Amino acid sequence: MTSKEKILSALEALCAKREYCSQDMLRKALERCEGDSAMAEEIVSSLKAGRFVDDARYASAFAREKASITGWGPIKIRFALRAKGLSGEDIEAGLSEVDSESAGTRLETLMRNKWKSLSDDPQGRLKLIRFALSRGYEYPAVERLSNEITR
Repeated sequence: MTSKEKILSALEALCAKREYCSQDMLRKALERCEGDSAMAEEIVSSLKAGRFVDDARYASAFAREKASITGWGPIKIRFALRAKGLSGEDIEAGLSEVDSESAGTRLETLMRNKWKSLSDDPQGRLKLIRFALSRGYEYPAVERLSNEITR
């Protein structure tokens, strides 16, 4: 077995355990190929051909996980996926898999819980808005909920 086949086999095993995007796999392949970019790109192409790596599938899994478990909003998810080098179509397809109703409920829960610690602070409303925006939610929804919660 050649070193290329060994590296491909090892990366296939990694991909079988969890989702990776092509940029992550390229970085791992480059490390294992000791900087040989041509070989690393061939390996990533093989992984894509074998459907071990699929950026659209990765974007969907990433968006669902970050929205439901971590509580991120669509803006923060979009930026994170863009930083991973995914295409706009893959990002939008991944975001479409996020349930917007449960995301709105999650935002309200996050803001209500945060308001408990900020209600005595004179800058509390501003801090609440800043907190929700930092989680990647859109301003109109954040403002509407902050008006509702801080009354």
